Parts: sequence; C-alpha cells; structure tokens
Amino acid sequence: MTAIEKLQMFNLIDVAGGEKVDFWLLSNEPFDQARFARRQSVEVDQLQFYVSSPEDTILAKLRWAKLCGRSEKQFTDALGVYELQRPVLDLSYLHEWVDRLNLQELWARIQNEAGPTDLPD
Repeated sequence: MTAIEKLQMFNLIDVAGGEKVDFWLLSNEPFDQARFARRQSVEVDQLQFYVSSPEDTILAKLRWAKLCGRSEKQFTDALGVYELQRPVLDLSYLHEWVDRLNLQELWARIQNEAGPTDLPD
C-alpha cells in the first residue's frame, strides 16, 4: 500500500539539486481540516501552489517530531520557521493547537531555543 493510499506524508526530492518538497495529504482529522482551510496560495515560476500557513507548518513539524521519537530534523525545521515567521504568527491559533495536539513540551523548547527577535540587517 502506498503513502497516498494510507493518507500519509510523502516527499519528492530533486536528486540533482537536493531540494525536497513534503506533501501532507488531507485526512478527516480536525487538525488536517483546519490546516487545509488555512492554506495559502503562492506562485513559483508562474505556477500556483497551495502551502500550509507558517503556524500549521510549525505544528505539523512538531507533531511529526513527536511521532518519530523526538526527531531533531523535524524540530529544527519547526524552529527555523518559528524564528523566520515569529513577527506574523497567529499565537492564539498556535497555542490552541499545541494544547489540542499535546505538543506543550516541544512548543516550550521552541520558545526557549529561538534566537533573538531583533537580528541586525
């Protein structure tokens, strides 16, 4: 059975350049439904794509980190998104889903390890 048939995450990797894109399939889980409703449209090379909001990317990465036995790669990815997007994040949405997904420990770690907000230009 494939990842698509199981509604699991899968990715595509550009073997020449090393770029990777994660695909998260829509399930009936409340978080997946909320994430899908909040998706954002972006244009890359004249192609239109839908991507997860920064908040949902952070939550999905933390959730994946927890499911994978504290994956440092997923945690580091979530931390990077948090640091880059912190000024525009919807913190009430994040807090709601951190509680609902039981990600409090990893969320506290994100906040403790995040770099300063005022970086020099």
